[in-house]
Amino acid sequence: MKLITAIIQPDKLDEVRESLIRNEIYRITVNRCTGRGQADVTDLYRGQEVAPDLISKVRLDIACNDDFVDIAVKAILAAARHGEGEIGDGKIFITNLEECIRIRTGQTGGAAI
Repeated sequence: MKLITAIIQPDKLDEVRESLIRNEIYRITVNRCTGRGQADVTDLYRGQEVAPDLISKVRLDIACNDDFVDIAVKAILAAARHGEGEIGDGKIFITNLEECIRIRTGQTGGAAI
């Protein structure tokens, strides 16, 4: 089991969601978040260095069985990229998911996903 976390631009959420649904991935969690990626510049304001503002992003969390990892990643990549790709399009993280438990039934593991 894996946990796929994708940080994407807010304007791409509908396209990514539709791409996931076309690939039979329906169970996702979506959160609004802010963050900063590749910008390592600082602004000068009244003679003092200040960090750049945080940018609005959307975070998707998808718990899936190993067979669906490549399918989900390809669906996200196909829909989240602006044109040929731009700075700020986002990132995808894949981490091992140690356990999953469905609260309603008590099922565990891949069956709970």
